Amino acid sequence: MAHEELDFNDARRQGHDTRGKIDVVQLKERMADYHRYILDYLLPNGVYVGEEFHCGDIYGAPGESLKLSVRKNKMGVGEDFATGHKFGDLIDLWQAVRREDYTTAIRNIADYLNITEHLPVPAVKQHKAKAPEIGPPTAQYNYTDAEGTITLVVYRHEYDDNGKRKKTFRIWNAVTHKPEAPASGRPLYNQTGIAKADLIVVAEGEKAADALTSAGITATSAVCGSNAPIDKTDWSPLKGKRVLIWPDNDVPGLSYAQNAAQAVLAAGATGVGILPIPQNKAEGWDAADAVAEGMDVAAYISAALPKPVAPPAAHTIPAYPVGILLDDDSPMPEDLIAPRLLTPGGLWVFGGAPKVGKTDVLLSLLVQAAAGLPFLGMRPSRALNVFYLQAEIGYYYLRERLKALDIEPDYLPLVRKNLVVTPQVRLILNDQGVETVRETIMRQFGSEKVDIIAIDPLRNVFDAGDGAGENDNTAMLAFLQDRVEKLRFLINPDAGVILAHHTRKITKKMLEEDPFQALSGAGSLRSFYTTGSILFRPDETVSVRELMFELRNGKAIQSKFIDKIDGSWREVANHSKRLVNREHGEKLDNERRRRHDVILQLIYDEGRQGRLYSPTQFSQAFENKAGLGGSHSVRDRIDVLTTKGFIKFNKEGRASNSKFGMMCVEGMEIPRSEPEVDPQTGEITDVMVSYLPTHFKQPTDGAILPVENPEIWVYHEVSES
Repeated sequence: MAHEELDFNDARRQGHDTRGKIDVVQLKERMADYHRYILDYLLPNGVYVGEEFHCGDIYGAPGESLKLSVRKNKMGVGEDFATGHKFGDLIDLWQAVRREDYTTAIRNIADYLNITEHLPVPAVKQHKAKAPEIGPPTAQYNYTDAEGTITLVVYRHEYDDNGKRKKTFRIWNAVTHKPEAPASGRPLYNQTGIAKADLIVVAEGEKAADALTSAGITATSAVCGSNAPIDKTDWSPLKGKRVLIWPDNDVPGLSYAQNAAQAVLAAGATGVGILPIPQNKAEGWDAADAVAEGMDVAAYISAALPKPVAPPAAHTIPAYPVGILLDDDSPMPEDLIAPRLLTPGGLWVFGGAPKVGKTDVLLSLLVQAAAGLPFLGMRPSRALNVFYLQAEIGYYYLRERLKALDIEPDYLPLVRKNLVVTPQVRLILNDQGVETVRETIMRQFGSEKVDIIAIDPLRNVFDAGDGAGENDNTAMLAFLQDRVEKLRFLINPDAGVILAHHTRKITKKMLEEDPFQALSGAGSLRSFYTTGSILFRPDETVSVRELMFELRNGKAIQSKFIDKIDGSWREVANHSKRLVNREHGEKLDNERRRRHDVILQLIYDEGRQGRLYSPTQFSQAFENKAGLGGSHSVRDRIDVLTTKGFIKFNKEGRASNSKFGMMCVEGMEIPRSEPEVDPQTGEITDVMVSYLPTHFKQPTDGAILPVENPEIWVYHEVSES
């Protein structure tokens, strides 16, 4: 195998590198051996799926658009379908993520892998790819601590790339003496100025901050400006300060300003405001442009001081012109637990009567979420960091439950690391309790972002305030806003919260009409939560539970019937609500079957008369006929029959452009347009022809799809709505 060699002797002689030559082939082999460390370093939001590594894009967003092989013989081969980048190996990925030319990437990879020895080089091969020459830095920004000691240096490079003027940045860590930004606790710019001032302006980028400072305004910036990871920046120097955020005039700038405002408040700023962008400014207009234009920035900032961002208890309310929302084509945030059960910033109230098993189900769900594994059809986006504030079960009994869980051995290390559980705590979630929980979470997870905060049960930590109970809607709403939301805000504004909550005993009437009214404080809870679920035992004589869902932002989820089998919760056959009232259920079933049979027979009979119907036409034609009831009732029955495969559709002829087409049933016949005549006798021999389906209704999502073989009739086993 031919080996490629890069010679760093010239750089070494200039005092920039202590290494001689690097064997690139052996470097690739070392990268393959340590590929997990490299991938986690470059794209910490990525996940491993079999022999592939998935991430949202080269910028590190969660998702699956970027896919790389981690097989030994194809290590790093893949593509970022979101940006069009293709990769031949891990060096290509490093260059794309870090925006480095080939030579710089090789040197930095060697630094990262701590390769200092001289590696043997059998042959020399010149690298053909030529990266743009970025030239010397056009600016240098020194990050210091409050005493003026340099901790980080950012170099700004402006260069020409095929006629386009571009910029890029290089970072030097003065603490580790490596070209890298700190993994966490990244410093703010101009800390010596921050320490002496009361009012601070946060700008996007060092250039903008320097421009404001030159105009007499104390300003700062996070490393990388609006691209800075909010949770990796140390905002603590702004504690006790009044802060204004000056966003760039674009969608990322507005989004960054909102997120930064929340982080600054959490760090202890006495007040935070977001400066409004003056009208008729170009896209990307920033603080540096304002100073260059001669704008009176001091007056502009002074006018904005009466408009602070609200503190956490009152909630920050983002507001955008509708044009920005309509023009925003960015992808939807990924569900923490799909489908739409727990979204970023969502609240899931998990209810159930005492002793029904909700804590056991919730604990199993959280274990699977920490491992990134599905549970009863509920799918976490990845292995999630979970904090479980458990206020009911003592240490030894909690330990006993955990050891009894059937945790997959390969995923046990993830569960051990990602799930933090408290044994029974006696704590009220008042101001002091919120701070206690915050400190506990920060101590356990450090700089890692917490994805889920679960509290079980709500009743044990409920802050009654003036003595009102959890059934008081006003008290419940105040608790959710001032305690639960404040805790989420302090930990991670995008974290999902799960509250386990008791219900009253669900009566048969309540089960039929609205089971979620059984939640204590249901009025406030239902107006506040994004997802509600109730675990219910339909029949006390059997162990099967029914798990019901109510979603605000997603499609309805059908109830699940679950049972604990061999230590694991599993979905079981549909033990429907007829268990509650068998006699009533049997009557309903009989009537439903009668209506089904009548509809199917009518479609068949009408077809033989040459009359064909779409679902809407049939519902209108047979409303209140043959005992079928109103048109809505008829249409509901047709929907069930199409979903189960009893009714399919023919979209030929006049129905070719309609969504459904004409309904047909198994064995259906229609008159021939021209009856066949026996040539010898002259008698009509066949006046009917089979009417076969061309399309069917997909039971899972309602899509209308072509049938594979119209001669074979397929039915679907699904529950009736």
